[in-house]
Amino acid sequence: MQVSSPKRYQYPFSAIVGQEQLKLALILCAISPKIGGVVIRGEKGTAKTTTVRAFASLMGGAPLVNLPIGATEDRVVGALDLETVLTTGKATYRPGLLAEADGGILYVDEVNLLADHLVDALLDAAATGVVTIERDSISHSAPANFVLVGTMNPEEGELRPQLLDRFGLSLDVAASRDIPVRAEIMKRRLAFDEDPQTFIAEWAEADADVSRRLAAASALLPSVELTDTNVARIAAVCAAFDVDGMRGDLVIARAACAHAAWQGREEVEDEDIRVAAELALPHRKRRNPFDEPGIDEEQLDDAMDQAREEFPDEPEQEPQAPESEEQPEAPAAPESEGDQDTEAPANPGGRADQGATFRGAQAATART
Repeated sequence: MQVSSPKRYQYPFSAIVGQEQLKLALILCAISPKIGGVVIRGEKGTAKTTTVRAFASLMGGAPLVNLPIGATEDRVVGALDLETVLTTGKATYRPGLLAEADGGILYVDEVNLLADHLVDALLDAAATGVVTIERDSISHSAPANFVLVGTMNPEEGELRPQLLDRFGLSLDVAASRDIPVRAEIMKRRLAFDEDPQTFIAEWAEADADVSRRLAAASALLPSVELTDTNVARIAAVCAAFDVDGMRGDLVIARAACAHAAWQGREEVEDEDIRVAAELALPHRKRRNPFDEPGIDEEQLDDAMDQAREEFPDEPEQEPQAPESEEQPEAPAAPESEGDQDTEAPANPGGRADQGATFRGAQAATART
């Protein structure tokens, strides 16, 4: 006798309270997967997994693949069955979790506890959109375009800086200390647990709106323009935070374009750069061991102001004056030798005095 398991309901994305920065990071990475994913640092019980699962439900049925800590390399990357080469002449490819996540989200809980060589493999796939397997001089490649999301509790250990830098965005999450926010979280969760179908129906339109905006922003992204001034200001901000390498600059540029598209604009503005920098720099700026996590917003504002001073907006070109409608006078005919001694009249008069027709008269004649 087969026992059916109870249906599992998904908490709505729009109903999540107090994790706006996390929700925005997921949205930006979905709009532009080349950002390189996001690593979420924080204690348990802060709705990290709930938010990721809820977001996956907005991506049009895209897969959400969980990568367990104890997974083997063949399970993650995939495998080639070389025994079939002897019978068929071809190696059979068995896709791994990276290929299964193509077009969706690859979720790695406690990514800091994952073996370094597996972290390298999934970061390479996230950056290139392709997973490649090589066994005994035989190779196979498969598409692996996914949004990489990793969570970690810093108390359980840190990622190596070289690996942490390869995540596009980073943010720290914590439970809100604001009493009304905590109360609202409890009320919504209790209402969901009491009657999940009704609660989901109440938030269905809000989630549908996010899904529509997400699709529109993804379509708009190729049209978003990143000007030379934008690029210079991004470089200035990264230099102000003493960021090593160029990956941070590129991530900010991509995330700023994604944010502009999310806002429905085709031009990147300083607001987009600031939002992107706030998510891309916390794990890249040099810090002392006792520094607070995240990024100093006042320092970021100062860096943005300095970048605007060094690289001001290009002045708008003044509109050119319209060309005069008056027709140029015909050049004077060369004088003949016999006319050189003829005295010109004292007052030659205008074109009308010389018998020329006015434009209005010409137009009227043309109309008749």
